[in-house]
Amino acid sequence: MPTLSRRAFFTGAVALAASARMRMALAQSAPGPFTLPPLGYGFDANEPHIDAQTMMIHHDRHHAAYVANLNAAVKDHSQVAALPVEAILARLAEMPDAVRTALRNNGGGHANHTMFWQVMGGKGGAPEGDLAAAIARDFGGLEALQTQFNRAGVGQFGSGWVFVTVTADGKLALVARPNQDTPLMEGGRVLFGNDVWEHAYYLKYQNRRPDYLAAWWNVVDWPKVAGRYAAAKAGTLAI
Repeated sequence: MPTLSRRAFFTGAVALAASARMRMALAQSAPGPFTLPPLGYGFDANEPHIDAQTMMIHHDRHHAAYVANLNAAVKDHSQVAALPVEAILARLAEMPDAVRTALRNNGGGHANHTMFWQVMGGKGGAPEGDLAAAIARDFGGLEALQTQFNRAGVGQFGSGWVFVTVTADGKLALVARPNQDTPLMEGGRVLFGNDVWEHAYYLKYQNRRPDYLAAWWNVVDWPKVAGRYAAAKAGTLAI
């Protein structure tokens, strides 16, 4: 048993070191205005519902790659580089033709994942206060929202996201988008959302996307979501 524990320790240390080297290499290959945000919690914070290895790969490799590619896309476009990512996405039609697709894919990936990490790391449960009231008003309650949300996630063909959007007056709605598209591209705001790309769940759930969607509610940080709801109503919610 001690040998296995030591092996597990060193395996984990090597993985973390490799992850750090990859982040550094990505940053060095395409420096720029956009940075990979920290998780704000450990890779294992969402166990057993989302495993630590998936969290590490998802954050340190997939999201880091979106950031590096986004920085590469704006490298020769200083006016675009000066914009926040939500403004780039809302004004995609105005972006230079040569980099518009890269901005859509990688800007969307950066914005979506930044939101994603913010609303996870919690203990599930149920929302309270104004947010709970809005969910009851617009969806018929949390259970009804979860049913509709999970159905939309399962029904999203291929890769994509399922989102709950929020307006400045607090109105909530449910939408799904393919790839790394986001309601930010229509000038909307996202309250929270779940990633249904296979890299978000395949190590643990394989092809069982419905199981992943059901389990994900156990790691939602409802106080953080409530903070995003308040920010949306105050007009300060960015991503």
